[in-house]
Amino acid sequence: MLGRFMPIRPDSPLSEVPGLPARVLRALEKEGVENAARIIEWLPFRHEDRRQTGGRVFQPGTTPVCHQVRVTRTGNKFFGSRRGGVFEAQVEQLDDNALGQVLTLRWWGMPFMSRAIAEGQELVVYGRVKDFKGRLSMDHPEYEVLGGEDEPGIHTGRVTPVYRLRAGITQKALRTAAWHVFQSLEPDFTADVLPAPGAQGEFAGWSRARAVRAAHFAESLEELETARRYLALEEFYTYQLRVVRRRRAVVLSGGHAHPAGELAGRFEAGLPFAMTGAQKRSLEEIQRDMAAPAPMNRLLHGDVGSGKTVVAFAAMLGAVEAGRQAALMAPTQILAEQHFLTARKWLEPLGLGVALRTAARSSEGESFFSDRRADIVIGTHALLYDDELLKNTGLVVIDEQHKFGVAQRARLIQKGGTPDVLVMTATPIPRTLTLTIYGDLDVSTLDERPKERGKIITRVRPASKQDEAARFLIGQLEQGRQAYLVYPIIEESEKLDVTAVTKGCAEWAKRLPHFQTALLHGRMSAEEKEEVMRGFRAGRVDVLVATTVIEVGVDVPNASVMFIHHAERYGLAQLHQLRGRVGRGEHTSYCVLFVKDKDDEARERLAILEETTDGFRISEEDLKRRGPGDVLGRAQSGQAPLQFAELLADTRLVRLARRLAERTLDEDPDLLTPRLAGVRGFVLNEETPRSAMQ
Repeated sequence: MLGRFMPIRPDSPLSEVPGLPARVLRALEKEGVENAARIIEWLPFRHEDRRQTGGRVFQPGTTPVCHQVRVTRTGNKFFGSRRGGVFEAQVEQLDDNALGQVLTLRWWGMPFMSRAIAEGQELVVYGRVKDFKGRLSMDHPEYEVLGGEDEPGIHTGRVTPVYRLRAGITQKALRTAAWHVFQSLEPDFTADVLPAPGAQGEFAGWSRARAVRAAHFAESLEELETARRYLALEEFYTYQLRVVRRRRAVVLSGGHAHPAGELAGRFEAGLPFAMTGAQKRSLEEIQRDMAAPAPMNRLLHGDVGSGKTVVAFAAMLGAVEAGRQAALMAPTQILAEQHFLTARKWLEPLGLGVALRTAARSSEGESFFSDRRADIVIGTHALLYDDELLKNTGLVVIDEQHKFGVAQRARLIQKGGTPDVLVMTATPIPRTLTLTIYGDLDVSTLDERPKERGKIITRVRPASKQDEAARFLIGQLEQGRQAYLVYPIIEESEKLDVTAVTKGCAEWAKRLPHFQTALLHGRMSAEEKEEVMRGFRAGRVDVLVATTVIEVGVDVPNASVMFIHHAERYGLAQLHQLRGRVGRGEHTSYCVLFVKDKDDEARERLAILEETTDGFRISEEDLKRRGPGDVLGRAQSGQAPLQFAELLADTRLVRLARRLAERTLDEDPDLLTPRLAGVRGFVLNEETPRSAMQ
């Protein structure tokens, strides 16, 4: 019991919360916020340290501070209309030993503040003091009335939560409601999900209830950070329960041994280049997994141009020698056809049959697959829906994994009768993200660029410099090189201030009358796209003006120039992926990122692309700025946003969560422990994970 009131529960109506001001209750209920749980779940998106006091002096500065003041004069000033005025309150320090300074509090366009602030009131105000021609002022300060309706120390003088708001609810009303809810909640209002912490460890004495309270109203910044880490560990733990359980299920499902034979050696000997050390290391890891009777489940990731396709084709030969098919699924028809052509060039000399299956075409017709004459099958998502295909599949390779959902991957695996699985991505993934998102996979990393690849020079330029860039482009084309010109949209839009690819193609055709220009975008038919790409690969097309449809898989070694228009609209990882279409041959390549004139913010953000071609470093920067969903793609079914985790800083917590999940599943494989009731559905059935507050 808290005081003379019975503690409330999360499902208690807000009307039962002791001390909650009636005006706040009415405002929340009007917006459909009716019980305590809704307030508990409404997490602050940041906190402000409002413990800083300005002392006895009003001192102008850039840092907001708190002052205890007395209101000496109030009034509204209007400028032409009653809407355009400002409410002012002159205040002085409460401290009798202060210097007698006057500070003017101002609320622009808020004449109704005259009903809240009155002469003689004593306030705590929080804001930034400004000096304009010797007059000290503070605009739109947060304030509390000392001795007023609210208890002191909710809005000022503490580590203060700041919430994202919706219409009809003010910051002060929501914060007041949260304060009274947490003052009234029963001590253990939510059950722990994590195993009980040790008596001497980092989280000794912590519980989920304590962490949630501190996530709203921490007593210090140190307590706030510990609460964040506790709740981040809980998030990681929930995910790790799922990925570890999935991993164990794959091992127990039984598989087939596919030991490497002489085909892999013949394949490597026939390549026109030497494999890098990273390629050889990764292939050895894959072959070791494939030789075991348990199904392989491995991620091969590396930077653009690091040679994943070579490793994948070499791995597929193990399945073929074991008398089974190998399949490769690509996210687009263009990429599937690119892989098909490469596979025919490299694998048919070994006596292997290679087939293509996409939604638009099949290389051999319907009967080809039922006869099982293809050793290697390459296709798009169409592979998922062919009832005759993949019945004898030994290895499934999924290229550009982030373009597919987890459910699609699972369906392809099911159709193949528990084959070995190799997923690939050219999006370099920070270690923490790999452990979190792909924790059910073993990981092989290609961190070495083939020596025969040319250097890529990247520059960020204002859009007004396109004429200068055009002269440079003409010089490259006259040397026999080819180019990509990338635009973000297909057709002009009144809502977007960007050039469409159709208009861009027409403009560049006029600028480059002596060279062949072609257009490529996602609305073209499969036949049209293939015809354009065939012309570009053959050198009949000099300049390919395209959307991001070329982002993956297009491999034309003679292309050495890329212009990306409106580069400020793309993430760093996507720009790096696009840039990877050049630099695939021996020639020095150039990537120019055009941004809006005077867009200093974009130039600063994109500067890292000028500094480095290290995709792992770029991916970490992108992760900092945009979050995991944007870095990896939205197709990772079941991947809810992490609310508390900081993926670059919390690698240690991911590893701890992994150990805890392993231990939990050793002791309780079916997750029957009562504390796991709230997350069981997510772990077992790929449901969206519960909120930390439910």
